[in-house]
Amino acid sequence: MNVQVHKNTVVTLDYNVTDLEGELLDAGQESLVYLHGGYDDIFPNIEEALHEKRVGDTVTLKLQPDNAFGEYDASLVQVEPRASFPLGIEVGMQFEGAPDGTEDDDFILYRVTEITGDTVVLDGNHPLAGMALIFTCTITAVRPASTEEIARGHARGAEDDDDDDDGNAPARHCH
Repeated sequence: MNVQVHKNTVVTLDYNVTDLEGELLDAGQESLVYLHGGYDDIFPNIEEALHEKRVGDTVTLKLQPDNAFGEYDASLVQVEPRASFPLGIEVGMQFEGAPDGTEDDDFILYRVTEITGDTVVLDGNHPLAGMALIFTCTITAVRPASTEEIARGHARGAEDDDDDDDGNAPARHCH
């Protein structure tokens, strides 16, 4: 039976993300699995395009920054003293911290983008912030969600938080 994508179904997608020039930004090496039906488990535009589709259907969407990882926010870039970091610090490492002027519990993930002499540049923006993206996906599986998945608001095995762990997958919990 070829189940349609509807509210409270778990959808598995093979996907890739490119920029507008076709440069591959995320090869989607692992399938994206999400709970369909307004659970904020994937960008709303993608969810809307997949509604009532079936296994084997392919969808291609152009996502503007406000419908994907947001606009680039220069206030999320911070320059910190090199002495505040461990000796082995390298570009690409990630640290959790609170943006300047916010409550201590408003932590976000910062990436080290530059190390020069006695300073370290940290960027709290998602790596794809400010970019228009082309998201292409093919539905590889659709199944009814379990009662537990519906109660949790995401598919079994999906992350239990909203942190940006890998920086690429177009699920909401990744931005």
